[in-house]
Amino acid sequence: MNRPQYILLPVSPLFIMFSMLCAVLLNMLPWGRFVAAPDFVALALVFWGVHQPRKVGIGTAFCLGLLMDVHDASLMGENALSYTLLSYFAIMLHRRILWFRVTTQILHVLPLLLLAQTVQMLVRFMVAGKFPGWFFFIESLVAALLWPLATMLLLAPQRRAVDKDHTRPI
Repeated sequence: MNRPQYILLPVSPLFIMFSMLCAVLLNMLPWGRFVAAPDFVALALVFWGVHQPRKVGIGTAFCLGLLMDVHDASLMGENALSYTLLSYFAIMLHRRILWFRVTTQILHVLPLLLLAQTVQMLVRFMVAGKFPGWFFFIESLVAALLWPLATMLLLAPQRRAVDKDHTRPI
């Protein structure tokens, strides 16, 4: 517990919407068949579910899931179901996850992302009857490794400037 604790400014709802829009646009880039392209919407949903569970919830996850279903031309509700479960578990674990350092939080975020991707894989398996292979789960690993970068970028507008006034109590 040697690390300093900073009080963050309140997050702007416009910034949350902007970050979600950026995540959707990053998912819509033409990655092609690149296996390790992370699911940026899932990463943003986990981040805001952990840091702002009252502002980004299951309804937002469901709507973004339907949007990604339309974009991916996948089975309607596949991403919506996985994002809803992802958001639910992120909100359920948000107090526990925030106790740890950002690098240790990866160990909590990775199972959440793997769960969401497993749900997607099970839906695809029930519909098509084909197992996509184990490389299908690399996407979750890459997204979990991006967690420190996402935390740094998405918390940047909330950080206060380091003030050298030693007479202030906070």
